[in-house]
Amino acid sequence: MYSEIFKEILKARIYEVARRTPLERAPTLSAECDNTIYIKREDLQPIFSFKIRGAYNRIAALSAQQRTAGVICASAGNHGQGVALSAKLLGIPAWVVMPTTTPDIKVQAVAGYGATVVLVGDHYSQAYEHSLQLAKETGACMIHPFDDPLVIAGQGTIGKEIIEDCPQLDCIFVPVGGGGLLAGLAIYIKTLYPQVRIYGVEPHDSAAMARSIAAQKRLVLAEVGVFADGVAVRQVGLQPFAVSQALIDGFVQVSTDEICSAIHDIYRETRTIVEPAGALSWAGAKSYLKSSGVQGQHIVTINSGANMNFQRLQFVAERAMTGAGRECLLAVKLREGPGTLKEFCTTMLKAVNITEFNYRTNGTANAYILLGIALQDSAAQQCFVARLIQGGYEFQDLTENELAKEHVRHMVGGRAPHAIEEEIYSFVFPERPEALADFLAVISRRWNISLFHYRSHGADYGRVLIAFEIRATERPEFEQHLQKIGYPFSWEGENPAYTLFL
Repeated sequence: MYSEIFKEILKARIYEVARRTPLERAPTLSAECDNTIYIKREDLQPIFSFKIRGAYNRIAALSAQQRTAGVICASAGNHGQGVALSAKLLGIPAWVVMPTTTPDIKVQAVAGYGATVVLVGDHYSQAYEHSLQLAKETGACMIHPFDDPLVIAGQGTIGKEIIEDCPQLDCIFVPVGGGGLLAGLAIYIKTLYPQVRIYGVEPHDSAAMARSIAAQKRLVLAEVGVFADGVAVRQVGLQPFAVSQALIDGFVQVSTDEICSAIHDIYRETRTIVEPAGALSWAGAKSYLKSSGVQGQHIVTINSGANMNFQRLQFVAERAMTGAGRECLLAVKLREGPGTLKEFCTTMLKAVNITEFNYRTNGTANAYILLGIALQDSAAQQCFVARLIQGGYEFQDLTENELAKEHVRHMVGGRAPHAIEEEIYSFVFPERPEALADFLAVISRRWNISLFHYRSHGADYGRVLIAFEIRATERPEFEQHLQKIGYPFSWEGENPAYTLFL
């Protein structure tokens, strides 16, 4: 199988539409990590993503009869744009099935290339199932985003270009969703240069390939993270999985904050804002280099896409500092009384850059401050923590606490004394107008809502924090009720961000 795909890479006819993108040396990032870092600029493609390569290579190979019937795909964004543009250039009818949660910028981009957009379901798997049915009804050819030899070969042309531009390559980091890009690169590079190390990079909460490799079979994830939507797949492709088992040297998993930090790094280097999946490669390389201590290597990363929804930039900016280890978030215990807040500020916060300071009295002997501190490095945090201890202040580190970063730091108020029996849950809601109304319509009137917090980040899914007035004995019954509704949820009753501040 590998030799056939290798041949297809050599003869791929992608340059009728795709660009031969530059491989740029990144001087700032290179100096910071003592390696020579290169960035493959796939964000410069006509659709701002590498997906045009595989889509065009597959569609250009269709017979005359297949072209007449048209093409169809399911996509949350970049693959749909690749199919739509390819079909337009080749004069072929195209249907793109997208989840209803897809941001308008992506829907409009696909429609702008002349494809018929069909919005179905809250997530990709529902859109994909509908696309299969639509393909049967129309006779259109299904263009799979990653589990197709010609799609894999089209993506593999990136590896060919990288080797031609950087023959001294030591290591490459590849973003992984369904695995088509990883498979194409690995087949080409490992065939000619088996000594080059190839690492796949995935978000912690969407690591379908790494988990499948560990299990030695393709797994179907019950849930996938929604931040890096370009790689959010529940199951990797059959062919990419087989290639990865045989050829990939390892996998790196990164957090949302690390991805945000990588977006910031790439902006500093190129003045380009890439999407979360587009920054995944550098995030993985940065994490690997930090933990391994490797120096003096020629390392390639891939800016795989730049279809960033503008609304998400605020979230990225908030998380970039914590992802780079340059901000800590602390819950500091403060004795209530005249002058105690002033004393804390004058003695502990001199020459400190504050990013967050939330305080509200709650009428008890003690209160808590949610305190954000900007840092130069980990040593600065250790120094500040030592000062807190020396000053006799008790505190908890909430830097890695999602509830604190996602909700509490943006909320106003304090404890609700009348909500005596309260249970709190975090939910993942699809970003569509009816989502909240649908949720509230099926929640039993037995349980009153005592807290609600939501912020839009311009993503396919939003995170919501809701508290209900429920007796502890009713929790099992209530959670069964929630499971029937179908929105992913987590109980947060013991989360310190809730217990200390809300």
